Amino acid sequence: MMPPLSILIKPASSACDLRCAYCFYADEARSRAVANYGMMSQEVSHALIEKAAEAAEGSVTFLFQGGEPTLAGLEFYRDLTAHVRRTFPPGLAVQYAVQTNGMRLDEEWCRLFQEERFLVGLSLDGDRERHDRFRRDGAGKGTYDRVVRAARLLERAGVDYNVLTVVTGHLARHVQSVFSALCRGGFRFQQYIPCLDPLEGERGGQGWSLSPEAYEGFLKTLFDLWYRELEQGRYWSIRYFDNLMWMLGGHAPEQCSMLGHCGLQYLVEADGSVYPCDFYGLDGYRLGDVLHSSWEDLDRAREELGFIQASQHVPEECARCQWYPLCRNGCRRDRLPGEEGLGRNYYCRAYAGFFAYALPRLGRARSLLGRQS
Repeated sequence: MMPPLSILIKPASSACDLRCAYCFYADEARSRAVANYGMMSQEVSHALIEKAAEAAEGSVTFLFQGGEPTLAGLEFYRDLTAHVRRTFPPGLAVQYAVQTNGMRLDEEWCRLFQEERFLVGLSLDGDRERHDRFRRDGAGKGTYDRVVRAARLLERAGVDYNVLTVVTGHLARHVQSVFSALCRGGFRFQQYIPCLDPLEGERGGQGWSLSPEAYEGFLKTLFDLWYRELEQGRYWSIRYFDNLMWMLGGHAPEQCSMLGHCGLQYLVEADGSVYPCDFYGLDGYRLGDVLHSSWEDLDRAREELGFIQASQHVPEECARCQWYPLCRNGCRRDRLPGEEGLGRNYYCRAYAGFFAYALPRLGRARSLLGRQS
């Protein structure tokens, strides 16, 4: 038997009703022979559920992403969750999570999320100006008001959710406006991720690109704002800072990009094709498919590809660095080519500067949180 499974599903493939300027997944789709695999069929979703039920031990987490996963429709999710109830044996727990732009959320969607206990990630780039600059619909209109409306619907329905903010070079220059807007909006659970440049070409060449210098400034300013709030008795959960505090307490991070290596993950495309990570949903990384491959086949293909092994390489500079126990060279997707495989992280200098700046207060923040709980 296998340990708990974490399966990321793209039920609507790369289809999306927004045209965000910095969308990495649109760039990834253009780099494949088939850009969009359409909507996931019942045959594929049921096969995935049945194979997961046979293979997993303890629990299975289904995470839905896109494109925009709600484009698959309410009936897709109703059928999927019903088949899980029919298929999963007693003692095998299931958890659901979905990352959405919020455009299609209404009371019916929120009712489903509440009944099935979905954790919802809502994409919201801080304040109106930052959000509407890059996150626009097909008609070129900003979407800020519609996302905030979706958040209020989730709250009224009692759905657990967090907001995900993509850090562009532009947003990094307006940290205070972004953090203040999220706090005023009552968004207690926040996640900030650096934007990704296109797969082809040099880093930093886009209008939204985030340089290491800008990212370092962003992290320092965000930390100052967050710590000041904490000193005044107001705790805002920022996933990255939370993970750093757990690591300082001797615990493993839950955030994949902070583990120091890739884990056993499965990205399932709408046609059933399986890949080792959503950042590597590319033809050359295809492991098999849920209709014809067993979990053993998928894991064997990953092993033959050397996907996890490549991420375990520690560059010499990292091995000598005092910050490596916290940095762990970040996400594989941000590592630059090195002489012996993957080299240092593109944001290496940003992390080093941030840790030197924030480490003493991170320790004090753990104590402050302990006294407030």
